[in-house]
Amino acid sequence: MTSRREFLALTLATTLPISSLFAANKSYSLGYSSITWSGQDEQAIKDIASLGFKGIQLRANTFSKYGENPAALKALIDQSGLQLCMFSSGSVEIDPAKVDASIAQHVKHANFVKALGGTSIQLTNSLRKKGVKPEEKDLIRLAEVMNEIGAKTKEIGIQATYHNHMDQFGETPEEVELLVQHMDPSKIKLLLDVAHYFQGGGNPAEAVLKYKKVLHSLHVKDVRQTEPRYRFVELGQGKVNLEELFANLDKIKFKGFAIVELDAVPDAGKTPFSCAETSKEFLKTRIQYPFS
Repeated sequence: MTSRREFLALTLATTLPISSLFAANKSYSLGYSSITWSGQDEQAIKDIASLGFKGIQLRANTFSKYGENPAALKALIDQSGLQLCMFSSGSVEIDPAKVDASIAQHVKHANFVKALGGTSIQLTNSLRKKGVKPEEKDLIRLAEVMNEIGAKTKEIGIQATYHNHMDQFGETPEEVELLVQHMDPSKIKLLLDVAHYFQGGGNPAEAVLKYKKVLHSLHVKDVRQTEPRYRFVELGQGKVNLEELFANLDKIKFKGFAIVELDAVPDAGKTPFSCAETSKEFLKTRIQYPFS
């Protein structure tokens, strides 16, 4: 005999649109990074909004252009219906002579992001010397400085996040692990770049589960092997197991932003918009994300 609860569940399952059923299983939001547009951020805002993404990540070049007039940029973002889901704030320094200036710059960016209605900044670094593995003490110092930055931006209402990256401190899973161990989660959280993590030798789907308590957001991207190194490509065009990644996001009921990122147009004849269309199609058909 069918219970009332089972009857209601069956009724909903047969009357709700398929997209609504999938939406119920997706607790995260999808954003898209403007980096592919190479500084043409006004066009990026229009294109990303037209494709149905909910958020946009902007870069520090917008601070140079709109730093004295953030209201003008905020108006563009608001008119598009997008949310500023992340801001690339740039590198963190650990040289004692540079630390104070580095912290001050990120605080300036945090105030800018606040004026734009955003909530988060991304921290990277340019500390790795070619062919030299970083010492543990230097990785720990990077985490300590990021904690200092995060404490100051939190006073403004902006969350600082650490972005793992090839050719930087945090290239390998082991380095990411050491950094996370010394990051204060009340001050700074993790922005997991899945393609950089994969290229560094890790399994990003496993990292989602491992770091679920400190995971703030993700860069969702793909990568293929080329000569002499590798190339970032549209979703579904490379080697990253994105289906497993998104399944684990569903498993932990991740509630942040998964931000699609493509550093540059990978092949001749393509455009930033066409690449974004390819990634959107992958998300619709393979991940079954319900774009409105």
